[in-house]
Amino acid sequence: MTFEPEQLGQSAQELAATLRKLRKQAGLSGDRLAARCNMSQSKVSRIENGKVRPTLVDIERLLTALEAPPALVAEVSALARIAATEWQDARSMRRKGLDKKQLELAGLEASSSHFRFFLLSMLTALLSTPEYIRASLEHIPGEHSRAVAKKLERQDILYDRRKQFTFLVTEQAARSPFVPPDAMAVQLDRLASLTHLPNLRLGVLPLDTRLPGCPLNTFTVYDERLATVETTTGVMVFRDPRDIRMYLDEFAGYEELALFGEDARNRLADWTAAFRT
Repeated sequence: MTFEPEQLGQSAQELAATLRKLRKQAGLSGDRLAARCNMSQSKVSRIENGKVRPTLVDIERLLTALEAPPALVAEVSALARIAATEWQDARSMRRKGLDKKQLELAGLEASSSHFRFFLLSMLTALLSTPEYIRASLEHIPGEHSRAVAKKLERQDILYDRRKQFTFLVTEQAARSPFVPPDAMAVQLDRLASLTHLPNLRLGVLPLDTRLPGCPLNTFTVYDERLATVETTTGVMVFRDPRDIRMYLDEFAGYEELALFGEDARNRLADWTAAFRT
């Protein structure tokens, strides 16, 4: 099934309407369908009204109870996957204000406990110095003081011992000179200092590391429930367990090859020395 990005905002309601239509075509009331799939009538109603996002298990139970043919099962499953995907285009986020996006991220971080960041081409704000953050926003028109302040506020979460962080940083991300050499040295010093936090693992992937596959995007996985993937024009948000599992597996492949602890600090020290000379 192919789709346009704007469909992602409509697919949840389309899925709800499709399930409601299938129930009516089968001649079943909400109560009878609920009884068939061992689900409460109120949950069936909320799913059909688009108020609850059904899980893959919910979808399977409903379609089995409706005795849907294989072709229809495949179509509805594909629709469910799209319904679990969201597109956030960069232009809309900028119109709303970059500080609003920071509030959204802070809320997501507050509700999560295990974070996995794969940083392909630049550093995330959680790891960045103020100068690096300001430089990362220079290409975007407008005044960014509030966004910078919110990005810096978010860094407090790194010191919450109830949270677990794993950052994988490629050499390209660590050494791309977004700021002058002396400021890049300070930035790398910050990365090295953060490796001492007990709830944070920071691994580096030197350029000579032969990675499995071909990494294409920066991505973040929150617990095992949501993944965000950054592109030039926006952010994709995935909630389907199949998509999240793909990113967890990709992350694990890179994690096996990364340098951690003293090895990571030694490599960061080499790169820092290069900037200072």
